Amino acid sequence: MFNTQIDKYQKTWLYWNSLWLLLVLIPLFSRTFLQIDETRYVTVAWEMWIGGEWLVPSLNGELYHHKPPLLFWLMHLGWAVFGVNEWWPRIIPGLFSLGSLWLTALLARQLWPQQPQIAQWAPLILLSSLLWSLFTSATMFDMVLAFFTLLGMVAIVHAGHKNELKAYGLLGVAIGLGILTKGPVILLHLLPVALFAPWWQRARQFSWRSWYLGLLGSTLLGALIALAWAIPAGLAGGSEFRQALFWGQTANRIVNSFAHNHPLWWYLPLLPVALFPWLLWLPFWRGLLQLPQHLNDREEGVRFCFLWLILALIAFSLISGKQLHYLLPTLPAFALLMTYLIVKLPIEKQQRRWDTLLPALVIMMMGILLIMAPHLYPKLRVPIWVSQISALPGIILIILSGILITWKISQVKLRLLLISVIGILFSLILPLTIIRAAGPAYDLHEISQHISTLQRRGEKFAHFGDYHGQYQFLGRLKKPLTVVDEYTICPWLAQHPQGQLIVYFSSSYKKLSQYANYVQAYRSKVVGIIDAQFLYGACIIVNARNPIK
Repeated sequence: MFNTQIDKYQKTWLYWNSLWLLLVLIPLFSRTFLQIDETRYVTVAWEMWIGGEWLVPSLNGELYHHKPPLLFWLMHLGWAVFGVNEWWPRIIPGLFSLGSLWLTALLARQLWPQQPQIAQWAPLILLSSLLWSLFTSATMFDMVLAFFTLLGMVAIVHAGHKNELKAYGLLGVAIGLGILTKGPVILLHLLPVALFAPWWQRARQFSWRSWYLGLLGSTLLGALIALAWAIPAGLAGGSEFRQALFWGQTANRIVNSFAHNHPLWWYLPLLPVALFPWLLWLPFWRGLLQLPQHLNDREEGVRFCFLWLILALIAFSLISGKQLHYLLPTLPAFALLMTYLIVKLPIEKQQRRWDTLLPALVIMMMGILLIMAPHLYPKLRVPIWVSQISALPGIILIILSGILITWKISQVKLRLLLISVIGILFSLILPLTIIRAAGPAYDLHEISQHISTLQRRGEKFAHFGDYHGQYQFLGRLKKPLTVVDEYTICPWLAQHPQGQLIVYFSSSYKKLSQYANYVQAYRSKVVGIIDAQFLYGACIIVNARNPIK
């Protein structure tokens, strides 16, 4: 039976793997870790590695309570096998992305066993959604969390059909590993769908009492898995670390986020970006018009995915801290629901002449913008590296948009493949063009190595303003950097007149960078290493939140 299923999905498997491979390999060879998130997370893993620490994460020598350690452990696993390198941490999310495609196909077969084309097409739609494409190569936690969310959903559906103990056990493992990935946020993805099972469940042949007892057992198992790390880590990290780990971070993010605080409606206007190109494809909207009928027909798969999608969107909208990638584990619900709606459309409504016009126009506009970009500097206040953007990627995007409009294909599967390929190429060309043009502004290897050389020489130097660990791993630094702010900079300068300071110059103070011993572009600013004696003598007044602006 297993071999029969493999044969059945062999062509689709080839599509997934080929496109997935593009999303993993091209960024791997075209860019490095991006500041500040990717460099921060790999630095935490690096500090744990060189300190022989696996229990309590740290960042620049201070305990790091913001994220659990599973991603850091996975980095250590690869380093233990292959040695310390940059490529392994960068392909971890890609591996979980591929696993999520298979779980999406499995979930489709569970929900619609009589409609195998949903299992074939849904992973393709998921992979080519812009948000998913971008984060397949991003060294962050969300793709790993998406995998365990899907694993939990597979377990929920299986438990709903057969009420087997192993299904509840699998759900507990998914919850536990999800908590170890990014904290209790996985409960917001899984539990609402499970708690509202009476609305979507159709094949149940057991009491609801046993269902909810099973869910309770799964949640307790997940909590035990997470506590197996959290309790020893809390004891080892001390009272402040323990307080932040068990309460502070989660409560603050939900009630009054210390970062990424956005209004209730913030996600809605960004959904066309996250779900590009599919949310602009007109057959999706024709299928969406039929959604109320499918919900009224008590179609289990439709109700399950609809509930998953809507409840997650509401929950994350109510939370104070918002980032678009927080919705990543919800995208499989959209892909499954969209595929079902497309499959159910009459053939004459699955494709019409101008159905791809909107996504093609967006791609064309971005191509034109890339061609025009070099002429924006210095007329507009844009970074100087904008003038280095090549016209070739813009021309390619315009050609792709033309193909999307003019190439008519009769089979819906091939049309989905065409849109997927062009969507994935768009997700690669646009960001990589910007990153390549920016050059050192997003590649910190050179300055990191320079800092490493200073550190090995025993030079006294400090970092002015907030430091997020962006130089630690890239420079393989063995010691933390001293961090100063506007309150501590003057005493430090007085105590270390022969020392050096890492500072950031915005456009208003770029002329000052000529006095630095080392300068490099840094995002929209310039980063420099400047003599402490010069700064102290010039009596420069700085602000920690806006360093030497």
